[in-house]
Amino acid sequence: MAKEIQLQLKVGDPAPQFTVATNGGGTVSLADYRGKHVILYFYPKDNTPGCTQEACAFRAEFAAFKKKGAVVFGVSPDPVKAHDKFVEKFQLPFPLLADVDKAIVTAYGVWGEKTFMGRKYLGVYRVTFLIGPDGKIRQIWPTVKPEEHATEVLAAL
Repeated sequence: MAKEIQLQLKVGDPAPQFTVATNGGGTVSLADYRGKHVILYFYPKDNTPGCTQEACAFRAEFAAFKKKGAVVFGVSPDPVKAHDKFVEKFQLPFPLLADVDKAIVTAYGVWGEKTFMGRKYLGVYRVTFLIGPDGKIRQIWPTVKPEEHATEVLAAL
């Protein structure tokens, strides 16, 4: 069971703005999606078991998210090149944001100390934010089960 982390951002807060590179050589600005529901799911690393499960779960539900007018973005500190390979390998239909300078993970408070097999290190917490059409945070999932999570988010829309 993932430990519950203490997030600075709360439901009702304005979502921190950003502009960042994506897989495929594009860029995304959160401001461009005002008026839509935005799902920002933060994950540690491309091509790792939990992250792949989570990405594939969002892929499986992508048509349903689109039907509800929501956009999905995966966010990790991986570079664009790693995202390109991940998207191609698993045919992901949504953009992955390359937060290489860790500005977004820091702004959203999902970067911090983690422990794996007794070793402490800095990394990304698996947290998801649902941002409403008004640009405010509508819901936060501070603990995520990768294989079930997309369905949980979809139910909240």
